[in-house]
Amino acid sequence: MFFPFLVTLINRYSASNSFLARIFIKRTLFFMENFIESSYSKQDRSLDTPLRPSTLDEFIGQQNIKERLAIFIGASKKRYEPLGHILFSGPPGLGKTTLANIIAKTMNTNLVVTTGPVIEKPGDLAGILTSLKEGDILFIDEIHRLNKSVEEYLYPAMEDYTLDILIDSGPNARNVSVKLNKFTLIGATTRSGLISSPMRSRFNFNGRLDYYNSQELQEVILRSSNILKLELDNICALEIARRARGTPRIANNLLKWIRDYVQMGNNNIINSDIVNKALLMLNIDKEGLDEMDKKILNTMIDHFDGGPVGVNTIGVSIAEEASTIQEVYEPYLIMKGFLKRTPRGREVTNLGYEHMGKKIPKKFGELL
Repeated sequence: MFFPFLVTLINRYSASNSFLARIFIKRTLFFMENFIESSYSKQDRSLDTPLRPSTLDEFIGQQNIKERLAIFIGASKKRYEPLGHILFSGPPGLGKTTLANIIAKTMNTNLVVTTGPVIEKPGDLAGILTSLKEGDILFIDEIHRLNKSVEEYLYPAMEDYTLDILIDSGPNARNVSVKLNKFTLIGATTRSGLISSPMRSRFNFNGRLDYYNSQELQEVILRSSNILKLELDNICALEIARRARGTPRIANNLLKWIRDYVQMGNNNIINSDIVNKALLMLNIDKEGLDEMDKKILNTMIDHFDGGPVGVNTIGVSIAEEASTIQEVYEPYLIMKGFLKRTPRGREVTNLGYEHMGKKIPKKFGELL
């Protein structure tokens, strides 16, 4: 009897083009889908091995952010208030989503996860915000990719917990203010410079995550190996950490690859030799450079005398997008000291020549 009643309501409201009607239909369909969908058709998440830490104490690295978060969360719990809004920035794979999950678990509240590109219209945002309960956390990944019109709807929602909705258009247009439950917005971005100043100023906590050093990644790998039931010593863990590009996500992916390699090779013991052979199959050298990294350096050295050369020219030479080189490969090469940016373009450093086994040329300045 209940579902025919819902269907009747949906048919009645479908004839209306009003904003509130669309929200009602979306929420009703969401309820029906979750009510009638059997567990047979859903993925069994219990079979996935959880490598993410669940508490701040288990989270390795980013010590300054952890200490600040502990104070921020503790003070909020003492006041029995929802957390202020939080912005995490930094390269991908460093733990922004993991920290959001830890915060939700510590605050003992629900976490609603979405991404900036998914929220295309203000109506999409309204459907999410009106479903949040008191103290819930809304996590928006890649928040810098939010539509500008959607972003403006967030301003009163973040400050006053209200949602201003414009119903109809023309002479019949009217503004309706919907009261929202107090919630916490956690935004994550890999490009903080693209977030507008009005949006950035509304976050109470701003934390930038930096690349991990080898010792911190070694701890991450040893913890993950215990969860995956792999016997891994400190030397092997450090060998993997050196090639993980300062990123825990890459470190865990390399560890899983080594587990597969060992399992198919019927090896019972993981040693440095096995680790090196497994990573050699991925064309990853001892400094963490993969095939594309080495291709960039070799092309610059062999075809452009080590630079300076523009990133667009490099992209054309190796058949790769210039934006991909800038965002994926270049940061790590610069961090390792193999590449540098100059006003005239990119140049390979002396360390880059040495690592690639090339003879260091005598620059004009060195002849003086």
